[in-house]
Amino acid sequence: MGWLALLALAALLAGCSLPPLEGRSESHALRVAEARNTTLGRAADAIASQHPGHTGIHELSDAHEAFAARVVLARYAERTLDVQYYIWRSDTTGHLLLEALRAAADRGVRVRLLLDDNGIAQLDEELGVLDTHPNVEVRLFNPFVYRPFKALGFVTDFSRANRRMHNKSFTADNTITIVGGRNVGDEYFGATDGVLFADLDVLAMGAVVEPVSASFDAYWASASAYPIASIVAQPSAQTVAAVQGRTALADRSEEAAVYKKSVSDLMPSGTQLGQKLPMVWAPAHLLVDDPSKGLGQAGPEQLLLHHMTEAVGLPARALDLVSPYFVPTDAGTDYFVGLARKGVKVRILTNSLAATDVLPVHSGYARHRQRLLEAGVVLYERKPDPAEKAAAEAARKEEGFRMPGSSGSAGSSGSSLHAKTFGVDEERIFVGSFNFDPRSARLNTELGLIIDSPPLTLRLKEVIDQRVPLSSWEVRLDPETGELRWFDAAGNPPQALSVEPATSWWQRAAVKILEKLPLDWLL
Repeated sequence: MGWLALLALAALLAGCSLPPLEGRSESHALRVAEARNTTLGRAADAIASQHPGHTGIHELSDAHEAFAARVVLARYAERTLDVQYYIWRSDTTGHLLLEALRAAADRGVRVRLLLDDNGIAQLDEELGVLDTHPNVEVRLFNPFVYRPFKALGFVTDFSRANRRMHNKSFTADNTITIVGGRNVGDEYFGATDGVLFADLDVLAMGAVVEPVSASFDAYWASASAYPIASIVAQPSAQTVAAVQGRTALADRSEEAAVYKKSVSDLMPSGTQLGQKLPMVWAPAHLLVDDPSKGLGQAGPEQLLLHHMTEAVGLPARALDLVSPYFVPTDAGTDYFVGLARKGVKVRILTNSLAATDVLPVHSGYARHRQRLLEAGVVLYERKPDPAEKAAAEAARKEEGFRMPGSSGSAGSSGSSLHAKTFGVDEERIFVGSFNFDPRSARLNTELGLIIDSPPLTLRLKEVIDQRVPLSSWEVRLDPETGELRWFDAAGNPPQALSVEPATSWWQRAAVKILEKLPLDWLL
C-alpha cells in the first residue's frame, strides 16, 4: 500500500472513534479476608505473620524461573487472577501462559487480563476467544480502532496513541504478585545461560500486594481500558477452531517441553511457595503512575517520578543504575552531575550502540556522555550477545513497522539487557518497569517497587563491581585529548577503543545527526 493510499485511509478513519464505555462491568480485587482463606493465602499468611508490615521478596532474575512462577501462581489460584502487561507475544510462552489463564478460569477462577494494545500483535483472535470464557474478561489499554494496520492510529489520534501502559503485574488471589520489567514472550523467558541483566522482576507477598491489587483496579476501571469485545469482532466457529489448532501446536513443541519442565522443577505445591523460594523480608513501597496519565490528564503529584523522589530521597554515598533505554535529558544530566560533584559514586549501565534496538534512544543518551564523564560518573555500555542480536534482527524484519513507544520486536533482549533497577546507598533498591527516559517520565504509565533492603541492594552493587566490567565497555575520557574511549576489560589484553565498538560508520553517523534533533520528548 502506497503512502498516498495510507494517507487517504487515515483521512477516512479520522472520523472513527472508540466505542462508549457505558455498560462496562464493574469488579474489584478479592477482599483480604477472602484471600486469606485460599490455599495461597493461608500459605503466605503463615509466613507474613512473622514479618508484620513487611513484604517478602524473591528475585526472579532467572528467565525460566520467572516463567514457571507465573504458571504456578495461575495453577494454584482459587479465586482471582489479575494480570497486566505491556507486551504479550504470540509465541510459545505467550500461548502457554494464555492457556494457564484459561485453565484457571475452567476451575472457576475469575481472570482479568489488561493489556496495552500496542504490544499484542497477531493476538486479536486468541484474546477474543479467551474473552468469551464466562470467567474471563480481557481489556485493552488505549486501543486502536483500525485493527488491520494499527499504525494508522498514530496518524489519526497521535496524542492518545503515543501514551502506552508499560506496567507489568501478575497477582493471584490478592496474595502473591509478580512485578518488574519483564513482559510476556520467548525473548523475555529464554535466557538460561546466566546472561547478565536479561531482565528482572520479583515475586512478592505480604504488605505490598494489596496496593498492587488496588492499582490494578484503578487501571481496570480507568477511562483508557476498553473491553476487547467492543474492539474486535466476535470470534466465529472457524476462528475458535484456528485458535485451538495454534494453541495445540505450540503446546506440543519442543520449546514448550522445556518451559513445562521449568514449571515442574520450581515447586511441587503452591502451599510450599514461601518455604521453597528464599525470601528477603523488608519494607516495600509501590510506586505507580495514576492511570489518567494514559490520557495526559495526570498532575505532577500523580506521577511515579514524583513519588520516587519522595521515597528514595537524595543519594548520599552511592547510586547504581541499570536502564536499557537511558535518556537523561539536560535536567537529568544536571542531577547526576550534581550528585557526582557532591562525592556520590554514580555508576550507570545501559545498552551500547551495538546492542540497542532503538538507535534514536542511543542518540538521546550519547549527547550527554561527555558531561557525565567529566563530572566523574562511571558509564558502562552493555556488549551485545551475538546470538541474541541475530535473533532480534530476524524477528524485527519479520514484524516490519515499529510503532512509537514500542520496544521493538525483541525489546533490548538482543543486547541481553532489559532490566530496570537502581540501588541507593546500599540501602534501597528499585525494581519495576520504569526506564530512565522522557517516555517513562511523561508519556507511558509505569509501576515498580522501592524495597528498603541492604542485602538486595548489596547484590546489585556486587554484580556491578564484579560482572558488569567484563560484560560491558566502560566509557572513559582520554586523559590527554578528552575524547571518548571504550575500555574493554575482558580483552586479552585489555584495550581502549577510539570508536564505538562493533558498530558501522553509518550507525555512528546517524547518531551524530539525531543528537542535533529535538527528539527527547519522544524517546
